Amino acid sequence: MLTVGLDLAAEAGNTALARLEWDSGGCSVRAIELACEDGMIVDALLTADKAGVDCPLGWPVPFVEFVTAHRYGNVDVPVGTRGRDWRRNLALRLTDRVVRERTGLTPLSVSADRIGHAAMRCAALLSRLAREGRPVDRCGTGVVVEVYPAASLRLWGLPYRGYKRAHDLAALGRLVDALLAAAPWLGLGPYETLCRRSHDATDAVIAALTARAARCGLATFPGTGEAETARSEGWIALPTGSLDDLLPGT
Repeated sequence: MLTVGLDLAAEAGNTALARLEWDSGGCSVRAIELACEDGMIVDALLTADKAGVDCPLGWPVPFVEFVTAHRYGNVDVPVGTRGRDWRRNLALRLTDRVVRERTGLTPLSVSADRIGHAAMRCAALLSRLAREGRPVDRCGTGVVVEVYPAASLRLWGLPYRGYKRAHDLAALGRLVDALLAAAPWLGLGPYETLCRRSHDATDAVIAALTARAARCGLATFPGTGEAETARSEGWIALPTGSLDDLLPGT
């Protein structure tokens, strides 16, 4: 099995892509690529058995409705609703709120933070992937599943804060050490050095591991009352088992 992890940024320069190969002996990193252009990303997604994308796959339904209403000058704050609560409803997706409830972490708002730029790029990539014959179910049941590396790390009991600080390679190194100690079957090979100096590369590996969890049914998917919204907004897959559960035959 080949799982792909994509740490997607608005521009190619900060985008990282990892390819992980799984067999009976464990998992090996076959490649990590930085500065990934759109064509490279689409090619990788077309060959993956499962791909974890660290980027929102959609926008909050109330936000989309708000933008449409604003176009025609019909925006009204619901009676009895505080402005702050109303804006929060526009800023956070259903899956963002679920992640916060389960992990204590709040993903960046796709409608109110800079991650929206990456989401615009992601939307174009998903459309291109569909034209190539692999349409995306934003609930995560198809080849692509949305992931949130910090949440995966926390649920796996690994360091999840501080490793992205500029010039703090020590924190990133501690994360890599902890990951290899928790998953001795994971072979970073010649890419270990890259993971220790690039948090984008490390996040891509975590995204690919989370993709494996989703492929094995060891991650959250939207429930019956959540699926309709998730098909529009996207859904973040949260691991429900340990790292060792990802091994074949476990």
